[in-house]
Amino acid sequence: MLDGTTRRARRGMLREWRLHALSIFSLAVAFVCLGAALLVVTNLRAVEERWAHAGRASIYLRDTAKSEEVETLKTALAAVPGVTGVRYVSAAQARTEFGKLEVGAKNDLAALPVEAFPASLEIDVRPDLTNAEIGDIVQKLRQLPAVEDVETYQAWTERLSRLVRGGVAAAALLALVVFASVLAVVGSTIRLALQRRKTEVEVLKLVGATDRFVKGPFLVEGMSQGALGALGALALLGALFLLVRGRLDAELAQLVGVEPSFLPWQVALGMVLVGMLLGMVAAMLGLRRLVAV
Repeated sequence: MLDGTTRRARRGMLREWRLHALSIFSLAVAFVCLGAALLVVTNLRAVEERWAHAGRASIYLRDTAKSEEVETLKTALAAVPGVTGVRYVSAAQARTEFGKLEVGAKNDLAALPVEAFPASLEIDVRPDLTNAEIGDIVQKLRQLPAVEDVETYQAWTERLSRLVRGGVAAAALLALVVFASVLAVVGSTIRLALQRRKTEVEVLKLVGATDRFVKGPFLVEGMSQGALGALGALALLGALFLLVRGRLDAELAQLVGVEPSFLPWQVALGMVLVGMLLGMVAAMLGLRRLVAV
């Protein structure tokens, strides 16, 4: 029974391939918009996760800090529970490292005097330390006379978290628009296909075919349109992702700390399954008034 339904659905799609191809193309465009939003949110979330567990802090030293104070501070920090490493960065080293961030700005940064760059102590902490524990360490460090400021990058993480939450809300709203588009496109396509096969349907009803038998191929066609539209969108997104990643500056990825990644397979599979489900629902709605239940 299922093989026969699938065979009749395939025959119907091949016979009216232009109509179904246009429908699949429209669905692919809609799913590309949704997939692109999910791709951006996925990579932003990866950056957020990376920065939230960066395990680093920068202790900027005062210009008046003496070498003895710096050595004492390094020794004290190495003994703090949770601190896994301490590295001293002089003003000259800081200027060199900043000059490597952007090729275009390298000469300008290198031209600045050494005094424009503060010396610092870069510490590595365990990624499992809580924000409260890190905050307690930072609070104590800021009270030391040799310390000018302490940067834990927590403020950047919070900003990125707000950006991710906004992206998720935008993706959810876009998903509703895409779902409505899928229902409208597939429903209209199925109704038009049914009208073109009206004589065939009437003959089947006359010879005693049940509504389930008549509706079966159209439901399969709707599911196929949704699935193929989602697959086409994933293929296009994959090609665009590879193109953009190939042009992405490696230094930028190193600065962010995360390599760009494509949609997880669970999300990609979910898009295809949602496309199939929406296609089936749209076909059922399209057939509701034209074929008695």
